Amino acid sequence: MEEYDFLVVGSGSGLDVANAAANQGLSVAVVEKGRLGGTCLNRGCIPSKQLLYHADVMETIERADEFEIDATVDGVRFGEIVREVTADVHGSSDSIERGLRSSDRIDLYQAEARFVDDRTLELAGGDHDGERLTADTVLVAAGTRPATPPIDGIGTVDYLTSREALQLESPPDHLVIVGGGYIAAELGQFFGTFGSDVSIVGRRPNLLPDADEEVAAEFTERYADRFDVYTGYEATAVMESVDSVTVEARPFPEPEGDAASDVEPVSVTGDELLVAAGRVPNTDTLNVEAAGIETDAAGFVETDEYLRTTADGVWALGDIVGEYLLKHNANHEARAVARNLFGEALEPVDYSAMPFAVFGSPEVAGVGLTEQELRAADREYATRTYRYEETARGSAMKAEGFVKPIIDLEGEILGCHIVGPEASDLIQEVVVAMTAGSGTVRDIRESIHIHPALSEVVQRAFSGEFTLGDTHDHGHSGDHGHEHDHSHDH
Repeated sequence: MEEYDFLVVGSGSGLDVANAAANQGLSVAVVEKGRLGGTCLNRGCIPSKQLLYHADVMETIERADEFEIDATVDGVRFGEIVREVTADVHGSSDSIERGLRSSDRIDLYQAEARFVDDRTLELAGGDHDGERLTADTVLVAAGTRPATPPIDGIGTVDYLTSREALQLESPPDHLVIVGGGYIAAELGQFFGTFGSDVSIVGRRPNLLPDADEEVAAEFTERYADRFDVYTGYEATAVMESVDSVTVEARPFPEPEGDAASDVEPVSVTGDELLVAAGRVPNTDTLNVEAAGIETDAAGFVETDEYLRTTADGVWALGDIVGEYLLKHNANHEARAVARNLFGEALEPVDYSAMPFAVFGSPEVAGVGLTEQELRAADREYATRTYRYEETARGSAMKAEGFVKPIIDLEGEILGCHIVGPEASDLIQEVVVAMTAGSGTVRDIRESIHIHPALSEVVQRAFSGEFTLGDTHDHGHSGDHGHEHDHSHDH
């Protein structure tokens, strides 16, 4: 049995902690059963956003006539786009592998691993089949995989997950997507822009159900203008013929009593099916119970505020913890684990300003609390919206969308939600204000914004009059805003 000071399972953000441990002079091992670099690099945000930028370019050309410019697309080398992105991703992964293999500080084991005892793993496959590794400290950073929903017939059809969809070298004629979250939104945008008919079946009333409800509603409306969108429907069965796949769905939740007789199921047929119905943690394949690592009902690793698991000497981070399934969150947690392992004192992980972005068309981004979360908590708040079209740059871009800040009655920023062009960049100003500034509207109101840059939409959203949330009948939000008549400032 090989013994180490520090061992990491997974080669995504866990590598940052492995490097920190090696810099402390510790003996370090990394175990990875797939390509080096983790889900984001190989099967997630890096290839998907590279592909989506090609879609952005295509969409820009298609909108040229709105700006009195005649432009046509003579051809699209779709297969070459996918191959180029795949080659770039593989090149980055190969570079990480070369670096680890040449390191005299970190040992790499490319094999599948299962816990067999406290801080002890047994390897399977490759050159290390049957070997066991143990360490004083273990970090579990093994991520998640696409979930398979309980749909009748799903095991008998040839369906895509995000992993396979990112490898398709020709767009489907008609792509049917089961799921209404960010993966469905982004891949629907990519394939739809390059000529696929797209149908989306999602259980919740809106696409992007975890976003602020006002943002999700506008996003859903915009997608419904382009695609066949069936929100509020649950896929119940799927069947495949020689050259097509059909999804049957019923309203969700299904009405009861007399209303049940009025239920109208839908049937959607395409040539490819993409299942994008969430992700499940890889704790089952790791046999974490053998190491005394407890999980929640969904299988995610239970940790304390410092990211220590219930097993002595075992830590966890990233998607397998399930706090936020975002790469930048995993990086944030990696910094926290390294600080807590090798710093002077333990420090809780701060999730208070964790942003997210969805690179659809329109883009969506948000940080902090949503309006529905504040209503559910019966907290006082005030909010307003300011539309892109009301700024000079937004008007020039013929942009649609809005910025929606949410504040408490003292002017502290509780959240901000954006739907529209460059939302993923615009939200960053609010994140910085919430983490490095005073965390109030004054950080944004009093900062000089370039005119006429698009960032003025954020400044103006925070500078106008706010309306109290609907947990109140009337009143003001103090000196940070008053009742707002929903007209726009100029």
